[in-house]
Amino acid sequence: MRRGDRLFEIIEILRRARGPIPASRIAAELEVSQRTVYRDIAALMAQRVPILGEAGVGYILESGFHMPPLMLKAEEVEAAVLGAQWVKTRGEPELARAAEALLARLEAVAPPATQSLFYQPATSVAPVISPSERLEASAIRRAIRERSKIRLTYVDESGIRTDRIIWPILLGYRDAGRIIAAWCELRQSFRYFRTERIESAEVLEARIPRRMDHLRGDWKAAMDAERARFEAL
Repeated sequence: MRRGDRLFEIIEILRRARGPIPASRIAAELEVSQRTVYRDIAALMAQRVPILGEAGVGYILESGFHMPPLMLKAEEVEAAVLGAQWVKTRGEPELARAAEALLARLEAVAPPATQSLFYQPATSVAPVISPSERLEASAIRRAIRERSKIRLTYVDESGIRTDRIIWPILLGYRDAGRIIAAWCELRQSFRYFRTERIESAEVLEARIPRRMDHLRGDWKAAMDAERARFEAL
């Protein structure tokens, strides 16, 4: 979590609290150390955020404190609403809830002139049927974040079944189904795997032995080269 996001989260935690909240609870919710919380609260106090309390006792946010409104344009609100609608209809329940929470946060701090755009949007997306999958998308996203390998049994378009170990790089969302971009240990190259064709899968404890930014860079270079060859035909 970026420091700016963390500072915002601390304010939100203090705003929700009914009484003094210790740094240990804030640290546990944000999954950081207490020392980090102490530094962040000191930084907020230095910015004149009215936080009262001290280490070992707890902290409270004085009543009446308001975050400044986001200066969002109507088109920016509509883009956020449309994106959330897409995620709610195409994403798994975890992402759908996150999209709802994001809109609620934006609505709470958006200028009054744009408030109606949240509950009377001018945009919409077509409903779709969720794909039948053996490996939850949330598990795939977690494997990517944690650089974990995935073992899977995959059935290609010809009906051929193979066992693979892949290094997931990116989970692509489509209207009908999802695609994993990954390095395949079996083929020793980058491949795409349609999640509805995965018969069984397991996120392994084994870590991907490369930095993700380097792996993504190689994947992008390989895709660019493949695209150039296709355009040259």
